[in-house]
Amino acid sequence: MIENRRGLDIFSHLMLAVGIAAVLFPLYVAIVAATLDNQQVFQAPMTLIPGTHLWENLHNIWQHGTGNSTTPFGLMLFNSFVMALAITLGKISVSILSAYAIVYFRFPLRSLFFWMIFLTLMLPVEVRIFPTVEVIARLNMMDSYSGLTLPLMASATATFLFRQFFMTLPDELLEAARIDGASPMRFFFDIVLPLSKTNLAALFVITFIYGWNQYLWPLLIISDTDLGTAVAGIKSMIASGDGATQWNQVMAAMLLTMLPPLLVVLLMQRWFVRGLVDSEK
Repeated sequence: MIENRRGLDIFSHLMLAVGIAAVLFPLYVAIVAATLDNQQVFQAPMTLIPGTHLWENLHNIWQHGTGNSTTPFGLMLFNSFVMALAITLGKISVSILSAYAIVYFRFPLRSLFFWMIFLTLMLPVEVRIFPTVEVIARLNMMDSYSGLTLPLMASATATFLFRQFFMTLPDELLEAARIDGASPMRFFFDIVLPLSKTNLAALFVITFIYGWNQYLWPLLIISDTDLGTAVAGIKSMIASGDGATQWNQVMAAMLLTMLPPLLVVLLMQRWFVRGLVDSEK
């Protein structure tokens, strides 16, 4: 048993406070910068007191964009939402059905197929991404929502997690379903799927954030500015060469980009934590 010492408690809380401050201070600076005009941002030192230009900055980027990007940032947020939601629903659907087939169906080379899927985790993104871009180009799916989302719907990690969870379900459930004359898909929808809801919620949160934060893939696939995403769009707002970057509006765009993942985490926090706990059992 660890001895409860006052000095150790004080040190632990101090380290925790320092860590929280190190994480939150840059975020606070970004929030303050989003409330200032660009001249105030470039003052040395920049004030740490919030200004009065937040709604003006948000309105400007929402309607007109900024810097090298003239695409309305509201459109970029919509594209990011479509991409993240499609990737999330696609990953969950493909992964849970794949894991269900691997665990509950008997067919030749079943284990080999699973380990082939699992081995894709060993391949770096850089190895896979350019062949994938070439395939998308040959299928004429560049500059499209399908090209933006379909290649990212397969997930070895999600398949592995669902497989591990399904293997913990008692065999008696399957036997009882067979005795009742339930078909494989009825067993899936009536028994397996309801038991997987916490895992689904946890995977939904993780996958939505993964899809929302995509930067390299949209950069390679999309050249049409009307299909640009928010994360890649922020980079395009930063002026190159001798151009002046409107950092107040860039920070405002960053705040808008943070909101959807934050809302997803807050709304599904209870299910997310429960799903992570269940997956460790």
